[in-house]
Amino acid sequence: MKIKTKKRPSWDEYFLKLAMLASERSTCPRMHCGCVIVKDKFVLATGYNGSLPGLPHCEDEGCLIVDNHCVRTNHAEINALTQAVTHGVNLKGSTAYITNMSCTTCAKAMIAAGIKRVVVFSEYHDTLATKFYTESHVEIVKLKMPGKEIHYDLKRYTSARKTKKSK
Repeated sequence: MKIKTKKRPSWDEYFLKLAMLASERSTCPRMHCGCVIVKDKFVLATGYNGSLPGLPHCEDEGCLIVDNHCVRTNHAEINALTQAVTHGVNLKGSTAYITNMSCTTCAKAMIAAGIKRVVVFSEYHDTLATKFYTESHVEIVKLKMPGKEIHYDLKRYTSARKTKKSK
């Protein structure tokens, strides 16, 4: 029996959706951003904008604004990079899937870490990221925002069964 399935997302769409999911962990109401760093279709690290470990979150204590920027949080890219460093992961030659174009500082950190390709679907204000990425020969891919929905039809999958909690 042949069952028609929905169109599978491309790899770029798939990893951008993972970045969107990571952004849901963000703790600053001014911006939700997610970053997924990938090499050879393997996720190396993820990040979202949030406070330093053990310190208050914007959603709990309010934003800490300096020059119209919240400085309480690290950006998604920095958190993904620190996750990779914490686990000894080499990012040289990898791709960063980011919900929003990097700020200037994050772009410089990504370049220094060896990121060679950046995929985004939205811009960021007042950034020189595109300039630095281009000058450093980092490929920039701008895609439309992938669909926000997840297609999972438990009723249609004949081998799946609901758990007591999923009813």
